[in-house]
Amino acid sequence: MLDLGIDLDVWPWVWLGLAIVFALVELAFVGGTFVLLPFALSAFVASILAFYDVAVEIQWLTFVGGGGLFFFVIYRWVRGFLKENTLPSGVGADRLAGTIGFVTVAIEPDDTNRRGRIVVEGEVWGALTNASRTLPVGSRVRISAVVGTRAVVEPIDNSPAKGLSEPEEKTE
Repeated sequence: MLDLGIDLDVWPWVWLGLAIVFALVELAFVGGTFVLLPFALSAFVASILAFYDVAVEIQWLTFVGGGGLFFFVIYRWVRGFLKENTLPSGVGADRLAGTIGFVTVAIEPDDTNRRGRIVVEGEVWGALTNASRTLPVGSRVRISAVVGTRAVVEPIDNSPAKGLSEPEEKTE
C-alpha cells in the first residue's frame, strides 16, 4: 500500500483541494487554455473515489492517468477543431488592408491631434499617413495597414471625390 504519511481520511480533502486549486489557476492565470482543467477534473474524480475508500493507488492512477488521458483527448479535439475552423485572412480590421477609402477630414503628416478621418466600406476610421503632404478632404486613399484603431493610408491621386467636403465646425 502506498504510504505518503497522510491519513486515509484526509485524501478526499487533498484531492478536492487540488481540484479547486487547479481549476482556479486554470481560470485566473492560464486564461482558459485547458492545460490544467483535465487534471482538475481527474483530481475531483479521485476525491470521489477517496470518499468511497478506494485504495490510494487507484486514486493516484485516476489522477495521473485520467488527467493525462483527458488532456490528450482535449488536445486532439482542439487540433481538429482549429484545422476545420481556420479564419480566412483579412478578418477584423485587417480586412481593410488594400481597400480604397475617401478622406472626410484632412490628414496631416504630423497629425499629433489625430483628427484625420476616412470613410471606407461605409465605416468612419481615424487615419494616419506616412505621406509628406496633407491629404485633403475628398482624396482617394489606399489603406496600407491598420494600427490599433487607426488606418494607415497612402494617397492614390490628388483628385477629390465629388460630394465630400470638410465637416463644418460647430460654434457656440
